[in-house]
Amino acid sequence: MRKPILLLAAATMLSGCVNLAPPQTRPPLPTAPDYPEGFANDVTLGQRATEISWHDFFADPQLEALVARALDRNRDLAIAVARIEEARGQYRIQDADRLPTVGASADATRSRAFSALSTPPGPDTANRYSVGVGVTGFELDFWGRVKNLSEAARSQYFATQQAARAFRLSLIRDVASAYFASRGAEEQIVLAEATVTSRREGLRIAKLRLDAGVTSALDYRQSETLLTQAETQLASLKLAKAQADNFLAVLVGGPVPADLPAPLPLVDQSRPPALTAGLPSDLLVARPDILQAEEQLRAARANVGAARAAFFPSISLTGNIGFASSSLDSLFGNNGLSWSFGPTISLPIFDFGRNKGNLTVAEARENIAVATYEKTVQSAFREVADALAGRRHLAEQVEAQERGTLAQRRIADLARKRYREGVSTYLEVLDAERNLFASEQALIELRRAQVDNLVTLYVALGGGLVEPS
Repeated sequence: MRKPILLLAAATMLSGCVNLAPPQTRPPLPTAPDYPEGFANDVTLGQRATEISWHDFFADPQLEALVARALDRNRDLAIAVARIEEARGQYRIQDADRLPTVGASADATRSRAFSALSTPPGPDTANRYSVGVGVTGFELDFWGRVKNLSEAARSQYFATQQAARAFRLSLIRDVASAYFASRGAEEQIVLAEATVTSRREGLRIAKLRLDAGVTSALDYRQSETLLTQAETQLASLKLAKAQADNFLAVLVGGPVPADLPAPLPLVDQSRPPALTAGLPSDLLVARPDILQAEEQLRAARANVGAARAAFFPSISLTGNIGFASSSLDSLFGNNGLSWSFGPTISLPIFDFGRNKGNLTVAEARENIAVATYEKTVQSAFREVADALAGRRHLAEQVEAQERGTLAQRRIADLARKRYREGVSTYLEVLDAERNLFASEQALIELRRAQVDNLVTLYVALGGGLVEPS
């Protein structure tokens, strides 16, 4: 009994001794070794994004609460997590083929048939009992086909894990972006409402001056135009805020609660922890989308190995060992021991190009996976480079716009004073008021873009996967 078991164990150990898959190596980095010139100071200061949790990165308590709610209740994230379990199950199924499936069986039969050998001749009753264990159709994986299929399933499982992590980062970014859009629209609405109130008062005064004959109808109509422009902008901003809030409700998995902490103004959210970008090669282990593409490349190469193995003979083993006897009392005696082992060899001769076609498909998918990996790396490099440029130049824009808005405010004050003194026409006031309103709205929009870009940089560098301590 020991000899058959040893033969089965030896066959299992020898299977998979040859691997026909291409070696797993990362393609050369399809980007420059450093980020664009001009950001040297930007990549050496601060912390790594992968070491900062989203809880520590966001200063706004309301945004923190919304991100936590989205990570807990977002439906798309729940689907991504469920797909991890699906891929894990597929890997377990495929990996099980690398080991023999051993089954136990027990059988008892009683039969009655006519026998000419019995004395006297006539019906004879016979009993047969058997018990044993057996292996059916176990492939001896000499060419690594089963091993490569298992490796492909394992890599797909890891790729699914990375896909869920990548979606988690995009969810954090989308929640922050929608939140900043809502906050920016709300601040613009406050400004627009104050402007509408001021211009209504200006229109009332213009009407009194018109009735008193102090001013012309043209001045009155110009005041009316100022008011309608502000009212139109106010309605547009309310629409933008409603759309941002609706999108935010989808991201967080339901209506936004009313008992959230008080938000921070946009101007107070532009100073998160300083981030260092490091080198482009750091993205290879920091970005889950790159890791996902790498695992998919590994799976594609394993499938090439499985397709190549199909050209070689396939050897399957069937065997069983156990006891059989016509008497239950003597079932486990030495005379009742029985065993059988038999290999089955299958060699493709004429398949009319089927195996060659499968290999062509596998090799083409490997080339696709290589190109996808390189494109993913290039996209990650571009996202970080764009965000680094935005971090510097948006800060410069905000600073310049703040100075410009202050200058416009002074111009508007001076224009109103000149008009009251009769030095200029109301057209000068109209232009100054319009320019001031546009400048204030642009400043809020630039501040929103600045904080949104900082979150984009944080996520592009792989931040957001560390859980709050």
